[in-house]
Amino acid sequence: MNTTFADPPLAIVSGFHALSEPIRLKILDLLREQEVCVCDLSHSLGIAQSKLSFHLKALKDAQLVQTHQEGRWIYYRLNLTQFLMLEEYLSAYRRLSVIRPTRICGQES
Repeated sequence: MNTTFADPPLAIVSGFHALSEPIRLKILDLLREQEVCVCDLSHSLGIAQSKLSFHLKALKDAQLVQTHQEGRWIYYRLNLTQFLMLEEYLSAYRRLSVIRPTRICGQES
């Protein structure tokens, strides 16, 4: 069996890495309905802004959230385009994967 694995795109890897942290999932849940400023996210989650900033940076680096500034406040919103890319990546497994019967270990297929 001679299988070659392609490296997934960095956007896919960073997206799934960012989604692996429970606090980040809570942040994303809060952003489902509307844009939210950092101070409101901090209050809703009950965590310090410094800790929150670390997680927001990871989400922003993974392009899962976008920002805009109004005065001194930064507002965060979901980047649905990036979620669509992750969804399409996962759906390819469902659509394109062929499930074959188990082979005997060491036997060529």
